[in-house]
Amino acid sequence: MSASEDPEANLSKAEARIREAGKKGAQIVCLQELFRSRYFCQSEDQRCFNLAETIPGLSTDRLGALARELQIVIVASLFEKRSAGIYHNTAVVLDADGSIAGKYRKMHIPDDPLYFEKFYFTPGDLGFPSFQTRYARIGALVCWDQWFPEAARLASLSGAEILVYPTAIGWIPKETRAVAQKQRDAWELIQRAHAIANGVFVASVNRVGRERNLKFWGHSFVAGPSGEILSVATGDREEILIAKCDLRKIDEIRESWPFFRDRRIDAYSPLQSRFIDSPGGT
Repeated sequence: MSASEDPEANLSKAEARIREAGKKGAQIVCLQELFRSRYFCQSEDQRCFNLAETIPGLSTDRLGALARELQIVIVASLFEKRSAGIYHNTAVVLDADGSIAGKYRKMHIPDDPLYFEKFYFTPGDLGFPSFQTRYARIGALVCWDQWFPEAARLASLSGAEILVYPTAIGWIPKETRAVAQKQRDAWELIQRAHAIANGVFVASVNRVGRERNLKFWGHSFVAGPSGEILSVATGDREEILIAKCDLRKIDEIRESWPFFRDRRIDAYSPLQSRFIDSPGGT
């Protein structure tokens, strides 16, 4: 989706698109990151905290009712107000009966030009869980998380069959075409690698359109557990992207590529270090 300045209009549009996806056979629907607003993190503005909402709240009530009506699972990325002064970038998984199956609070919070998220979001404190829904067990991660193999691995180890990444990523001004293309290619490649390394399906859902200084590159996609692209969107228009995910493929792939079996869990404790100094201490 593209987003307007009106949160109610964005929510209503999302509801209409979810209905359309349901008519096309979708059983699990994921919305883009922070779908109820434009991507406000391009600047540090206290007024933007007024966009936050509680969970449960208005959006989960309306989307939960829609999930129950259509008998589908919905993953919605929301600006969560946990309490005064504590806000999260949160993905909520609504099961096909309308109940909240679980929520994930974004763990990796960027602070880059035009992505000033540390001003708004407290890092998540729920770990990297997955949630059983009627159709699949889902691990919901968010945008910047997609660059971290640890997040994908831990969500997969918790049982996720599908990793979904609500996303808001695009190009900043004055980047050359070559640099911009490398960035988008790397974004897709690393997520396909997560699918391979963990033997899971990966669905990345990006917004489209220009918002102030960012041109969001779209190209939402679904990858299979061998890293193959099952479906991919364009970069310049709103779309409903449908992909069939045969969960039986997970067993087949993990039997052929037994990465989980061969992990050396006894040797990975240094991963808990920020950096591993050389013996000389440099």
